[in-house]
Amino acid sequence: MPALSIIIVSFNTRGHLERCLASLHHAPIDTPHEIIIVDNGSSDGSADVARSWPDVQVIDAGSNKGFAAANNLGIRASHGAALLLLNSDTVVPAGAIDRLMSVLQAHPEATVVGPRLVDGDGRAELSFGAMISPLAEFRQKRMVRGLANGDRAAVAKVDGMTRQVQWPDWVSGACLLVRRAEAETVGLLDERFFMYTEDVDFCAAIRSRGGRVLFTPAVEIVHLGGRSKATAPRSTHEAYRRSHQAFYEKHHPWLAPWLRVYTKLVDR
Repeated sequence: MPALSIIIVSFNTRGHLERCLASLHHAPIDTPHEIIIVDNGSSDGSADVARSWPDVQVIDAGSNKGFAAANNLGIRASHGAALLLLNSDTVVPAGAIDRLMSVLQAHPEATVVGPRLVDGDGRAELSFGAMISPLAEFRQKRMVRGLANGDRAAVAKVDGMTRQVQWPDWVSGACLLVRRAEAETVGLLDERFFMYTEDVDFCAAIRSRGGRVLFTPAVEIVHLGGRSKATAPRSTHEAYRRSHQAFYEKHHPWLAPWLRVYTKLVDR
């Protein structure tokens, strides 16, 4: 039985998926593992690319079921005691997954572990944060905008933050390691979130049962990002809005009507 199940969801990310799988195979992982690709009805041959790699199981979802539902398909078909949710637009350096597993094993108090994510130029991504709320979102988005604009103060601040061990409320689902037992206890990912906020919600469910979320700078993963947004910006924006609204309805129901009004005004 594998110690680790690596679950990768793909939707029309053929080029990224091939790079991701190449990075996993060219620097062998010592931890006994399995790799499961869940293809969300891609039309670009992503599933065929995945099948061309040895020791990779491919699940055809039949249609685009969204990130949460597709990950759940992969998890239910897997066997590892630990689960790694990994985006198809990541590149994994040699030894990174083994080190991430070592961090989880060294911290029995941690249920979820997330690594330091960097872009293709090595610039740190803000891949963890406080529970979503209006104030937390304002702070997070301001920092992310600063990063996107190359603001030196924002870049320096995020670089410093991501070089320290953190115990945040959530870490990014682009690369999220979780103990299987606890993931199953909370019912896996909430499938009402088609795309976006599912990682924050999942970590909130883990924390509600006493689990803790750990961010480690000891492991670095390259996250190229932006594929879905670049190929389908309107549908991606709409998916974000739906998930955002669903998140507030679940976690901040008294604010949800106000968010709905605000969204209509902004999107006019």
